[in-house]
Amino acid sequence: MSQPEARIATTGHEHQDKSTERAPVSTIRERPVAARARPPSTPLEEFEQVYLRNVDVLMGYFARRCRDPQTVADLTSETFVRAVEGFARFDPRRGSDRAWLFGIAARVFARYCEESAGGRDAMARLGGHRPLDEDEIEELAERIDAEHEGAALMRRYARLPVVERSAIELVDLEGLTPKEAALALGVSGVAFRKRLSRARSRLRKEHHSNE
Repeated sequence: MSQPEARIATTGHEHQDKSTERAPVSTIRERPVAARARPPSTPLEEFEQVYLRNVDVLMGYFARRCRDPQTVADLTSETFVRAVEGFARFDPRRGSDRAWLFGIAARVFARYCEESAGGRDAMARLGGHRPLDEDEIEELAERIDAEHEGAALMRRYARLPVVERSAIELVDLEGLTPKEAALALGVSGVAFRKRLSRARSRLRKEHHSNE
């Protein structure tokens, strides 16, 4: 059993709560190391900082689900397109921008899966996003490989109900608080904590039985 898997399975407590243009998603080599040092003065600059703080995390989310670099890039880009369109409605008092973005990413991926299952070209509607060049494809392929362990864990936990599996991923892999993860999944805090507790209990039992 891998170290991340053992850590998830043996977790016994929840984290403490912490307090417009279609631009293609840039790959890591193209992005600044950090967001702007000065406070944002416009909504566009504010969204840019949200983007810079979260783009790598969102790429990791999709890299655990897709093996094709172009699809990972397109789904990440689609998430930020939807985010910038709804940014005026984002309320940081309800939760972090990361939790908000994970909620959008989950809906983007669900729609992608539905269209793929229905035999439709799920990426055709993303035709406005630019194709990756060879260096970007290679870089994203490396990122997908880096997420291999996390992807294997999610496949192993595929027997869990979807919300329980997502709860484990968002809290124990991505580091969201239970409150933020509940917001991302669109469930109540009480319901989320119960599902997270059940998922952890199941994983602890399996972990101990394999020792």
